Amino acid sequence: MTDIPVSDVRPVPAAPARTGSLLTADARTRRRNAAETRFRLYGIVAVGIGLFFLAALLYAIVTNGIGAFQQTGYTLQIEFREDVLDKTGTRNLDDIKSVKTFAYSPLLREAMLREIEAHGIETPLADAMIKGFSSPLDKLFSDGARSTLRDMVLADPSLIGQTVTVRILASSRVDGYLKGRVSRASIERDKNLDAAHLDLIDKLREAGIATKAFNLAFITGPDASDARPEQAGIGVAMLGSFYMMIVVLALALPIGVGASIYLEEFAPQNRITDLIEVNISNLAAVPSIVFGILGLAVFIQFVHLPQSAPLVGGLVLSLMTLPTIIISTRAALKAVPPSIRDAALGVGASKMQAVFHHVLPLAMPGILTGTILGLAQALGETAPLLLIGMVGFVASNYPDGVASGFMAPNSAMPAQIYEWAKRADPAFYERAWGGIILLLVFLMTMNIIAILLRRRFERRW
Repeated sequence: MTDIPVSDVRPVPAAPARTGSLLTADARTRRRNAAETRFRLYGIVAVGIGLFFLAALLYAIVTNGIGAFQQTGYTLQIEFREDVLDKTGTRNLDDIKSVKTFAYSPLLREAMLREIEAHGIETPLADAMIKGFSSPLDKLFSDGARSTLRDMVLADPSLIGQTVTVRILASSRVDGYLKGRVSRASIERDKNLDAAHLDLIDKLREAGIATKAFNLAFITGPDASDARPEQAGIGVAMLGSFYMMIVVLALALPIGVGASIYLEEFAPQNRITDLIEVNISNLAAVPSIVFGILGLAVFIQFVHLPQSAPLVGGLVLSLMTLPTIIISTRAALKAVPPSIRDAALGVGASKMQAVFHHVLPLAMPGILTGTILGLAQALGETAPLLLIGMVGFVASNYPDGVASGFMAPNSAMPAQIYEWAKRADPAFYERAWGGIILLLVFLMTMNIIAILLRRRFERRW
């Protein structure tokens, strides 16, 4: 025991006597409360600004893209004249195939003229109709309308000689006029439509001939050329994204989980493993276009895999997703308490049995969550796909089978959106916004699944 000299003992200054009431805050308490109030206010303002920009973004996406889910068309009674489509009357399919799409134009004009006369619509376009090479009425129809009729006849030659009710797509200009994208002022310099066309469209809409309907072909259909934006769909690109995600899931999940288990549970702690861990963390921050350049050099120029194939896109996205899966998997493995491993080893299990029979099942919810989030990130990536040529390809045909789905040239949803956004016709711009809506729906669905899995299988120790 140490004795403290009396000279070293200094009196402790007494606390200032409180002169006010306990129910009345002093100046220091008021300053502290004011600082807390200001901090809460700053937080509310920051959250409000974020919500405002999020609401503005969603409003812009929905208002610009919702029009892509509707398409204008005409309900017409098409008479498939035998003297035009099958002059021999033998219903020989080869003879019917020899009839070009141009021969179906008179059928469209005649059907429209019958509707105009039946509803008592007066228009100078009907009087100016030219029976032959072209007609002012042709500008009301999509360029693909004649192909639609020809495909119907080739699929069912018995239609020849009958009159069938068919919904014919309107041209993109007509569709834009009914959606407010094209105005009378904007067509003054337009060579496709004039004021007489718009007057006729107004009367056809009042008569119920020109109507807007849900555009299922936008979701399930293929892309179209620059001349037929009203027929463009994102269905084939969605299929391309699906095949790419299969490749990413088949490669990134087992490789990423295996690498994580080795690094976290079995690898010795030395400079080599430290270097690998640092590089994995750095790879997660590398811009995605760098992975595109790597994929272009390795998979296309060196291995000679087909350009624009979903297989190549899936390989590139797998490289990009691997660091994300490894990092999330290691975090899930670390979250399992060491007592689980110790208990397993204590009852005689080997190291591998302890990991694969006890630690890995408990970490699986976190692994699945990280994998789904990595797939969602890969689904929305565009930059790597630019380098491997999935942007310059018009996805106009579905693949013939599973093998061609991986190897045949195709597009992907973000690449298709980028392709539409750079085309000149405003109708493609509207479809780009519509494609963004579909892409966001897929991303939100995957994130919701990840949240549900985490909440369903999450365990707290």
